Amino acid sequence: MDGSSYVESTGAISFSAGSEKYPSKRRFLGELSILSAVPSVLLVVFTLPSAIRQAYAFSYTEPSLVTAFTAHYVHLTPSHLVGNMIGYALLVAVAYGLSLVSGYRRLFFTSLITFLLGFPFVLSGLNLAIPRNAIGFGFSGINMALFGYVTVMLVTIVDNRFDSDGKHSPPALFFASVAYIAIVVLPVSAISGGIILGGLAIGIAYGCVGARHATRSVQDTITRIFTTRGEAELIAVGTVVVVAYPVVGFPTPTLGGPRINIYIHFVAYALAFIAVFVSLLLSRSARF
Repeated sequence: MDGSSYVESTGAISFSAGSEKYPSKRRFLGELSILSAVPSVLLVVFTLPSAIRQAYAFSYTEPSLVTAFTAHYVHLTPSHLVGNMIGYALLVAVAYGLSLVSGYRRLFFTSLITFLLGFPFVLSGLNLAIPRNAIGFGFSGINMALFGYVTVMLVTIVDNRFDSDGKHSPPALFFASVAYIAIVVLPVSAISGGIILGGLAIGIAYGCVGARHATRSVQDTITRIFTTRGEAELIAVGTVVVVAYPVVGFPTPTLGGPRINIYIHFVAYALAFIAVFVSLLLSRSARF
């Protein structure tokens, strides 16, 4: 069995970025209700009989459009469900907080809807590229898409504080994250070593170019971060999540445990990262 979820990107997300004000208390509570609906759905689905849940998992030998979507909301064990619900709560809280601080609430909700409704179909389809007699299920792919969003938004906030152009820092972090994920996931080999060194080299090159485009010093940037309401705390939490979550999202397989679909986890992260980054670039181009 494949104990993970799989997701799709529908392309660049369209949104109107800008300096969005913090929501009113009533609107904030309404948005929290929307976010809490997701784990509620997962719990309701888990109350269904086991045979029904298995029927709505995604079979690679007998795929269907219905199970391509439903599989991402199906869990067969309590531990799998609880793990994904905790992951969702952590990631969505950090993603929402970063979006509030940076003024991208609309981007956040547009992205979340895309992850929840669009990603399942494409990544379920991408799973068919590797033929096997297995089933896929679980919410972890959508969580990995949220992780991609958090990663882009974190570097975007810091980039904005440096007054950089925003074109180089996200790619730098992406390639560095590829190297980091390879360290976490792949066994030591010539191939994994090449991926790690290549990711680091490209990431450092992009980072150096981005540093040359920055117009503020590190000291000035840190001052701005610490004087912006809630920003220092969120950046600290976001940094911990970006460093720690790959260990959860790409766990080492255990003997007799569920087979984790590392491939689709990475694709979910990469597609979300690229889609959000391209959307930010298009937003900036539209404003200038």
